[in-house]
Parts: sequence; C-alpha cells; structure tokens
Amino acid sequence: MASEDVKTSGEAAVSTIVNLAEEAKLASEGVKTQGPAFLSICKSLVAGGVAGGVSRTAVAPLERLKILLQVQNPHSIKYNGTIQGLKYIWRTEGFRGLFKGNGTNCARIVPNSAVKFFSYEEASKRDQPVYLPLFLTDDAQLSPLLRLGAGACAGIIAMSATYPMDMVRGRLTVQTDKSPHQYRGIVHALSTVLKEEGPRALYKGWLPSVIGVVPYVGLNFAVYESLKDWLLKSNTFNLVENNELSVTTRLACGAAAGTVGQTVAYPLDVIRRRMQMVGWKDAASVVTGDGRGKAPLEYTGMVDAFRKTVRYEGFGALYKGLVPNSVKVSTLKILYPNQGRFYFTMVRFYNILTSSSTFSYRLSHP
Repeated sequence: MASEDVKTSGEAAVSTIVNLAEEAKLASEGVKTQGPAFLSICKSLVAGGVAGGVSRTAVAPLERLKILLQVQNPHSIKYNGTIQGLKYIWRTEGFRGLFKGNGTNCARIVPNSAVKFFSYEEASKRDQPVYLPLFLTDDAQLSPLLRLGAGACAGIIAMSATYPMDMVRGRLTVQTDKSPHQYRGIVHALSTVLKEEGPRALYKGWLPSVIGVVPYVGLNFAVYESLKDWLLKSNTFNLVENNELSVTTRLACGAAAGTVGQTVAYPLDVIRRRMQMVGWKDAASVVTGDGRGKAPLEYTGMVDAFRKTVRYEGFGALYKGLVPNSVKVSTLKILYPNQGRFYFTMVRFYNILTSSSTFSYRLSHP
C-alpha cells in the first residue's frame, strides 16, 4: 500500500507505505544535518533506487499475483491460490508475464524516495513552532513520536505525488495479451486515462490508501517494539547478545510486525485496487470476466466498494491475495531490510556518504 511508500508503498504503498519501527529507534541516536549535500543525496537516491529495484523485481511475480487475485471478477475465476496462480501465469503468459507491471513499479522508487526525503526533512524540523515540547527528548533530539508522525506525513505526501504512477501500474499489471485495449507503457497509460477518464481518475483509490497509513504504521511500530522489548527482557531462545538483538532477530521482528500491519490494513488495499479499475474502458478480462458473467466493476466510492464486495463475495473477499502478499513482505525484509527506512537512512548519513563503498557497508550493517 503504499506503499511501501510510507513504504512503500512503496511501496505501496503503501505501498507500496513504510515500516517505521526501526525509524523510531533512530531517534535515540539523533539526526544531525548540516549544510546542503546535494551530491550525497543523489548518491543515496541512486543507490537506494537500484537496491529497491532489485528487491522489487525479486518479488514481482508475487506482487502481480496479489493484484490479480484482488481485482479478478468473482464470476470468472482464473487465479485460485498462490501456487496455482503462478503456474497459470507461466502457462498462459510465459516468463515475462510474471513481471508485468514491474517496470512501472521500479520507476516510482527514485521520485517517491526523493519526495519522501525532502518532505521528512521539512516535517521534522525542530525549530517549527507547531511542535510541542512533548515531541523532543531531554537532549533536544527528535522523539520517537515526532519521528513516527513526520515519517507518516512524508510517506503520505510521497505516495500522493506519485499516485498516478501507481494507479496505471495496477492496470498495466492486470492486462494480458487478450485484453481488448492494450496500454503500451506508463506514458501511454497515463495519457489514455487522462483523455478518456479525466485527471481525477488518476487518483481513484487514493482515500483508502491514505486511511491505510494509520493502522499499518501504528501496528508496525507497536508490534515491533513490543516483540523487541519482550525478547530483550525474557531472553527467549537465548537470542540476546550483549544486551542487543542480532540483525537476524531484528529482521524477524520486522517481518512479523510488517505482516501484522499489512493484515489489518489489507482490506483497504483490496478496495484501493478495485477502485482503480472502475471506469476502465475495454478493461482486461480478468476484471470484467468472460462470456455471460462479463460485468465491469462499478463503485461510487470507498464505502460503496466495501459494501458491494462484502455483500456479493463475502467478508473473505477483503483478504484476497493476502498469502502472496505476506510472502512478499517477509521476503523483502530479508532481501532489503532498509527498503522501508530508506529515507531515514539518507537522513542519518546525510554528511558522511562520501563513497559508494561506505553506503554499501551501511546498508549491509543496519
């Protein structure tokens, strides 16, 4: 959801919205920025964009299957589970079909991260009068609460700025070779949507994306910190070394926190994707269905989408695609643990990124 974008997002949203548990921890270490360091920022954006692109490409088949499961017509089921769905894509579309829409997803990384970074810098300035003393620690550093709020705000701003790309990415992802009308790429998709549906269509599903930030970010933070504190105090499974948890243990806590946050906020992601398909002229058959069951999605808004989805498909429909999504989230935590906190990493090392080797070392040693 944005993810990934608060994420992500990322991602998403996010996401492809972000995991802020580790970000809050950085408050105790302090963030000190000095003069402009444009070159360092650009270096961070490029390095983070490459790392994010690699990790997103690695889980692209799961991401595409998730979206297909979310929006497919209930009267014309083609994808029925993770294994069967991946096999069906391979059989009907080949290897390239597994990565459809991934180019657009990767193209969002750098602009999303750039907006996120500068938005966070503005939102977290300590000299702004709107921040009350409760947001600062005793040594005048940014408190976890302020960092959490600034990160969420930055994620929402970045997600909103790049949301049109996410909207057309959803459509590019679900179209197949048999779709009546083919978008030839992100630029063609954006221009076609503008021409046929108007500029407001580029923000279909934006509201549930923003609302999803609250449970995702809040639970991510709460679950991660609770797990970490419990493990430190109880030393369960002897995972504590020198009063610290190992990187592997922290990654596992992050994966668990991300899974809980994604699960609670997941229905909003399903509704967001379905709203993005509304009004699509000559929509992909996976959305409209085939034969006698052919019928386009029609929702007047977020509440109507929730109501019709539950009425006609049952409550379980709000969790379609949850399994491949959970596998994707856990995999991303392993492949690229810093993806969710990319812009915080840039802030932390704002003045010391003087070489690509330094940056690589910091990414591999969180």
